[in-house]
Amino acid sequence: MNKEILVDANTFNIRVAVVEDGTPVELYVEQEGSERLVGNIYLGKVQNVLPGMQAAFVDIGLEKNAFLYAGDVFSPGDAYDELESIPETKKIGDMLKPGQSVLVQVAKDPIGTKGARVTTHLTLAGRSLVLMPTVDYVGVSRRIEKEEERNRLRKIIKELKPKDVGIIVRTASAGRTKEAFQEEIESLQKLYSEIQAKAKKVKAPKLLHEEQSLLFRTVRDLLMKDVDRVFVNDIPTFEKIKEIADVMAPKLKPRILYKDSEALFDRYDTESKIDKALSRKVWLKSGGYLIIDRAEALTVIDVNTGKFVGKDNLEKTITATNCEAAEEIALQLRLRDIGGIVIIDFIDMETEAHRQLVLQTLKNAMHDDHTRSHVFGFTHLGLVELTRKKTGRSIGDTLKVTCPCCEGEAKVLSPYSVFNRLRKQTLQILKGTKIRRMYIEVHPSVKEAMEKLQKRNGVLFPEIDDATFYIRANECIHPEKYTVRPLPDKKVAEYKKVCTVMK
Repeated sequence: MNKEILVDANTFNIRVAVVEDGTPVELYVEQEGSERLVGNIYLGKVQNVLPGMQAAFVDIGLEKNAFLYAGDVFSPGDAYDELESIPETKKIGDMLKPGQSVLVQVAKDPIGTKGARVTTHLTLAGRSLVLMPTVDYVGVSRRIEKEEERNRLRKIIKELKPKDVGIIVRTASAGRTKEAFQEEIESLQKLYSEIQAKAKKVKAPKLLHEEQSLLFRTVRDLLMKDVDRVFVNDIPTFEKIKEIADVMAPKLKPRILYKDSEALFDRYDTESKIDKALSRKVWLKSGGYLIIDRAEALTVIDVNTGKFVGKDNLEKTITATNCEAAEEIALQLRLRDIGGIVIIDFIDMETEAHRQLVLQTLKNAMHDDHTRSHVFGFTHLGLVELTRKKTGRSIGDTLKVTCPCCEGEAKVLSPYSVFNRLRKQTLQILKGTKIRRMYIEVHPSVKEAMEKLQKRNGVLFPEIDDATFYIRANECIHPEKYTVRPLPDKKVAEYKKVCTVMK
């Protein structure tokens, strides 16, 4: 498999795309307004404790208080496998009190109306290890598949691991020596000691440790042995990445190349494929398509045959479309970085064997996803449930804002619905004034609808036979908004030039 990383950088933003065999599979963006908080460590101040919710709200210095769940509060000595569980003996009111200072780390970015989710389970990531200073645990990345290597790494870490400290061995650790691990453990422990020392000197709320930049994370988390090339189109960024790689991955430094091109993302048609990842509708090569709808609680994906009519029979056509859709869904979840609950409505299949084939196709396609996920299978209603770990904003949330017209509803009132509202208000105004000339300003689509209605019915306001209406279209006005007011005599000549006059 050919794997490349494209880094498109300028003064205003940085975009990093991971491309596998010519297809973008991951996208990361760092720009104004999309600052990532996951990984930041704060000294927070407990604002209020809610026993009924087994949770607390913590002020960490952001606009909204962070949410701290009881299962995310634990002390040294708690078992790692008990994280996010709530033993019956633990009560949030016993662990936290209002006004108390607490060391927390952001686990999930603020999304929508929700503040950040935080945990007292701290993790500090290095190139090959993750230090967990509050638990006693040793783990090895599941992506290291050779059992012999897994056992070797586990043995080394158990020998080096300080008492009452947890360590997870990352994928990049494969083949590393005991000496290299020792150096990284000491470095991460030193960082944690500095955070603890700083916490004792400052007053909550206060940021104690900020997660590294996108460029640093690109080298630390993405630059692996299976990456063939890294292309960077900005000289300062290129030098910065080489500098980071010199420390974290010196053997892979020669694979980082400068490519002088403003259109770096045109390589492999990456730009258009990213635009596709922002669309609600995603076409499949066969002619079928997906509809991806995001809600605050979950993501719903609908599969349709579209233009694909098949060659033999209906069941084969449906199964082929579903299998292709399963592969595309795995890609879209990864590319869009969609997390949380995902519900997939595949096209109904008659046989259990075909359902299992589609399910296995989906699981296989999600195998290369670095983010932890779990496919639960078909429900009684024939829907597929899966979960994918959610930490930060999806690409859609990063690059898009709520539509100022529909305010997130994804729909606005039709022009005819707006006219009916406008008509009611106009009649009310006419009853309250002796002026029989009305000035009406609307969106062009509403004006067009009014002209069609007048052409069809003769008049717009049959109840009022002596009134004249001056209609003006304004592209800048909201499609649902309008202006209705009496027009004095002295303004008639002026408005005749810019309005359509209707009786």
